[in-house]
Amino acid sequence: MTKHIYFASDFHLGSPNYTESRKREDRIVRWLNFITPTCSELFLMGDVFDFWFEYKYVVPKGFVRLQGKLAEMSDKGIKIYFFKGNHDMWVKDYFIKELGVQIVSDELLIERGGKKFYLHHGDGLGPGDKKYKFLRKIFRNPICQWLFGIVPPRIGMGIANTWSSHSRAASKAEEVFLGEDKEWLAIYAKEQLQKQHFDYFVFGHRHLPIEMKLNDRSTYINIGEWLNYNSYGVFNGEEMRLEYFEK
Repeated sequence: MTKHIYFASDFHLGSPNYTESRKREDRIVRWLNFITPTCSELFLMGDVFDFWFEYKYVVPKGFVRLQGKLAEMSDKGIKIYFFKGNHDMWVKDYFIKELGVQIVSDELLIERGGKKFYLHHGDGLGPGDKKYKFLRKIFRNPICQWLFGIVPPRIGMGIANTWSSHSRAASKAEEVFLGEDKEWLAIYAKEQLQKQHFDYFVFGHRHLPIEMKLNDRSTYINIGEWLNYNSYGVFNGEEMRLEYFEK
């Protein structure tokens, strides 16, 4: 059986409420069951959770069905990569120890089947959004994370959940295509092509499934999200394409 590589992003589990999040988690687990027989590697490319923070002895409750399925896949020898997104950048070593995944903090450059991939959640890249880029530096600062970590979990989680309630995921708003000359991740990808060739640039974060040719050899793919689209990427060893689950 031919083995494939799968890419998914922006599950935003926990948003906008428990009931909808549980339905989404069940759907994601069904998808993982669907791909497991043909999966050699799985790239979870950020914002798996709408909020995640690991205290020394405390982690957010819930999401056990997803975690159990990922642990099962890992135990079967499937390599799993977990990218830090802008909503779950505070992962530490819990998933490494319990699920056997590899944590990716920023970009990851890989080559599979003779194709070169540039992988990143997508936050903080490209032109504009200076406010978030400044906040990203603060949120990723070890001292700031330590200070948040000494806040009692009941208070810290309350603050974080209030913050998340105002996110794009909470509103479930559908994004619109801005045009090739205004899609900031496509602009960023074209800038990277001036330095080095990649066959595929794969991002999440944008919340919109996009497949765009950058030139005759390179393609930008945004794998979308699971609040509206249930979209994901799959590489069959020769080419990558967008797919939809239970759409």
